[in-house]
Amino acid sequence: MNERIERDSLGEVRVPADKYWGAQTERSRQNFRIGKETMPLELIYAYAELKKAAAIVNHRAGKLSEAKQRAIVAACEEILAGQWDDHFPLVVWQTGSGTQTNMNVNEVVARRASELLDEGEGRIHPNDDVNMSQSSNDTFPTVMHIAIFTKIQTHLLPALDGLIRTFATKERQYGKTIKIGRTHLQDATPLTFGQEISGWRAMLDKSKAMIIEASEKLLDLAIGGTAVGTGINAPPGFGEQVAEQLKTQTGYPFRSSTNKFHALTSHDEIVYVHGALKALAADLMKIANDIRWLASGPRSGLGEITIPANEPGSSIMPGKVNPTQSEAMTMVAVQVFGNDATIGFAASQGNFQLNVFKPVIAYNAIQSVQLLGDVIRSFDERCAQGLEANEAKMKEYVDRSLMLVTALSPHIGYDRAAEIAKLAHREGLTLKEAALKTGYVTAEQYEEWVRPEKMI
Repeated sequence: MNERIERDSLGEVRVPADKYWGAQTERSRQNFRIGKETMPLELIYAYAELKKAAAIVNHRAGKLSEAKQRAIVAACEEILAGQWDDHFPLVVWQTGSGTQTNMNVNEVVARRASELLDEGEGRIHPNDDVNMSQSSNDTFPTVMHIAIFTKIQTHLLPALDGLIRTFATKERQYGKTIKIGRTHLQDATPLTFGQEISGWRAMLDKSKAMIIEASEKLLDLAIGGTAVGTGINAPPGFGEQVAEQLKTQTGYPFRSSTNKFHALTSHDEIVYVHGALKALAADLMKIANDIRWLASGPRSGLGEITIPANEPGSSIMPGKVNPTQSEAMTMVAVQVFGNDATIGFAASQGNFQLNVFKPVIAYNAIQSVQLLGDVIRSFDERCAQGLEANEAKMKEYVDRSLMLVTALSPHIGYDRAAEIAKLAHREGLTLKEAALKTGYVTAEQYEEWVRPEKMI
């Protein structure tokens, strides 16, 4: 492998010649050969937005030349375009402040920006120029917020809206299809299939609203706090100006945190947001389980609905089709539950002026948003849109249900109605046969009072 020599405060380091990273990145690459989980590109892109904004603000403050600002901005825009994705190799399991990833970005931007400078305009330094007025301690929590907020807006919410629309369509389609309800896994009174679907749709509506409300907390940024929250080495108003510049660049209303000491050492906003993601995961678990129960069979289960047959379900049983989209969604849900536990533990470890579990918090939160968006879109396109009611089976269950006896209670009382239900079950009679056998109602009364369409 062709190599070049890079230097930092600890001395010389050999670096792959075809990579833009420098000595500090290479030291991290060698010292932390732990796992295969690399820093998410969403975080790297958020860093590119931040370094671009910081260069613009530093230039306005008279601290950075016009030529260097232009070169840094151009390098950052190339990163945002995905040109240098393979120049960010560092794993999650590194320093807890994310310093090495900050320096990875600084080094790549500095080397590429130096190439973009005209002859005689000097060289761009990763610390003095790209990291000017900043610290890893305020930039890393800043990009955590930018990355997670952006991912929610661009990836999760559109997928969630798609599934909500699908359920709304099915809700209208089956608004008059009567089926039996079930509570405690036992027969209950009737409802329409549209009403049942409306419960799923309302879960997603509520989860969406909670995610949007919680995500608003991520708009507060730590930038400007530098090392410990005091803002040392940053000009007055730097955090506010960078937040305003980020608002211009991204279109999202980012703002400077009012207390930088909190912003560096606490990640309660991410805990809060991920709690809303966990609530969505819980709803998705419930919906997936409902659908695979209702589709169970096709001949020895409930069989009230059919779902698309996307792939063979067994390597030994020909013709078997399984509810694989539901299974994928439930697995994502349990992963999100686990991520939530990790984030909660990690966020509790803010000692003194800095939380040093930042990379694992960022990794898990971004993974949750990625997985939820992916699985919702997959479930929508490959299961929910093709879901159909087996109306004959639904009617069969309604006709056989003993819980229709509930309609008799107002007329003959709870105890007599219960006696009819127990008699029907014990002797294998229909509900009507049992009611007539007791003599508590006439055939005409039964037909008048037991009307499933009036029980919904």
